[in-house]
Amino acid sequence: MTIDVIIPAYNEESSIGLVISNIPKNLVREIVVVSNASTDKTEEVATNAGAKVLQEPQKGYGAACLKGLTYLKEKGNNAPDIVVFIDGDFSDYPEEMPLVVNPIIEQGFDMVIGSRALGNKEKGAMMPQQIFGNWLATTLIKLLYKVTFTDLGPFRAITWQALEKIKMEDTNFGWTVEMQVKAARLNLKCTEVAVNYKKRIGVSKVTGTLYGTFMAGYKIIYTIFKYAK
Repeated sequence: MTIDVIIPAYNEESSIGLVISNIPKNLVREIVVVSNASTDKTEEVATNAGAKVLQEPQKGYGAACLKGLTYLKEKGNNAPDIVVFIDGDFSDYPEEMPLVVNPIIEQGFDMVIGSRALGNKEKGAMMPQQIFGNWLATTLIKLLYKVTFTDLGPFRAITWQALEKIKMEDTNFGWTVEMQVKAARLNLKCTEVAVNYKKRIGVSKVTGTLYGTFMAGYKIIYTIFKYAK
């Protein structure tokens, strides 16, 4: 199966090269870094590391991911079989990518979430509000959609066919949860695998600020109820 990787990145010059270099090159066809209005050397570092670099001036995690998907869609018949999403802050372990894609390749799943809740987390890697927010969101998803997730983790893999059915729209904080609740509504075959998690390089643009934490929490809850049956 053809696998392409999308990495949304905003001012990640200190970490993006490490993320790219630790992705198993024998596993993926292309690594696409979407610079989300970065003002540092993220684009230069990513290009030198061998990634295809796109620019998305509209700020927002989802906007960057959508830019990457638009680029892959333009490949037409050469679109990938599987798309992997991973953050550019080196908090995930890119070398664990085979764990995330194997359930699709070997067992026919449509989507796989890399769950930090099931894996080992370095102390301080996730803020208390992140842990609580994940618990609340996944509990609401279970109640409203009758599907069990343990995390809204950004490290995930999904088939191109499933992405076309889901029709992703969110441009900011609701991206990951939109994908999961729409997959639930469509009865797609989803699973989770344990992934490890470490402290990110640099300061989080979401949980690192009170505003970011509040807006992310609000948008996630809003999105869960928006698509509920």
